[in-house]
Amino acid sequence: MDHHRHRPWYSQGVITPIRRVRYFIFLRDVFILTISAFGGPQAHLTLFLKMMVEKRRYLSEKDLMELYALCQILPGPSSTQTITGIGYRIGGPKLAFLTLLVWMLPAVSLMTIAAIILSNIQEKDLSLEFTRFIQPMAVGFVFYAAYTLSVKVVNTRSGIIIMVIATIVSFLIRKPFIYPLLLLLAGVVTALKYRKHPREEKGKLSVRWGNLTLWISILVVAAITAGITQAIPARIFENFYRNGSLIFGGGQVLIPLLYTEFVNFKAYLTSEEFLTGYALVQAIPGPVFSFSAFIGSLAMRDYGVGGEVIGAFMASLGIFLPGTFLIFFMLRFWDSLKKYRVIKASLEGIVAASAGMVIAAALLLLEPIELSYLNISIVVGTALLLQFTKVPAPIIILVGLTLGILL
Repeated sequence: MDHHRHRPWYSQGVITPIRRVRYFIFLRDVFILTISAFGGPQAHLTLFLKMMVEKRRYLSEKDLMELYALCQILPGPSSTQTITGIGYRIGGPKLAFLTLLVWMLPAVSLMTIAAIILSNIQEKDLSLEFTRFIQPMAVGFVFYAAYTLSVKVVNTRSGIIIMVIATIVSFLIRKPFIYPLLLLLAGVVTALKYRKHPREEKGKLSVRWGNLTLWISILVVAAITAGITQAIPARIFENFYRNGSLIFGGGQVLIPLLYTEFVNFKAYLTSEEFLTGYALVQAIPGPVFSFSAFIGSLAMRDYGVGGEVIGAFMASLGIFLPGTFLIFFMLRFWDSLKKYRVIKASLEGIVAASAGMVIAAALLLLEPIELSYLNISIVVGTALLLQFTKVPAPIIILVGLTLGILL
């Protein structure tokens, strides 16, 4: 029996029983997961449990749930951070980065191809009318995400108040800076309630600052480089790296930030293109953050297919790197940090504000759609299908695309 498996993941560092010859098997398992991982972080967690815990026994169920909980409260894509963290636990940083690549590349590639096809259709002045059903469907997905997020994570009076305020403010003040400001203020407000949390015995807090320093250094260098050169690839990387450093709550919370910055503020793509891309990302397996490749590609459509590929690469690199650095940084001392009451208390406000931002995103995305009975019915019908049936998201999107083509 492997006694290491029963020790907490945060005290193990890199485990040794799995030799390099087995790293290939692990990466193959990651690939199988990414091509079958529909439905967002919650559905991904179920797959991780079946493959990583029950079938392969890379770690225990308790270890996985602790790791998942940590990733839920860090900025970045939670399911991506979770599976990268498992790779880090098994084989250190090198295997973790390989895990990240295997996990993200299929979805990123598909979304890049989708963006290139879309821009080619537009260049030939062909109609995008076949996407008319999946655009309101995309809004239905966001409304469903807003509902489920608010019901699951906001369960106190102060949390509800923060969620409502965050919804109103982020809907009315449509500037990129408002989102990190809301998250910060919400965290400070509930941190003041720390006395309501029980004290826990704290161990020595030993922090290694390397990955945090790397995260901040890249953020600063990217901002300076983009500001001085004004080169579009550098600006795309900086935009997505900054957003990837600020997003708590996964792909749903990514939507209001990206819509505000790239549609309203910078006009890199239209609201119709944005909604089409968001609907398509629901129909493919893998991380929702791969939607960034779609936006990055369209942002550089004026530079040909090569430019579109570069744009997708820079956007994907920017959105996925911050969460990776942060999970590397936090894994080593999280067990000690989470015992501090101020940290626990601040999470209530951060999560509530995130839920409010998703509600605002649903309202923002509804604006550019014609408020016809048909579109409203599609929005409501999509949300109800997701809530009350087990019809997979890809099937819903494929039906919408098929109807758009036939009609």
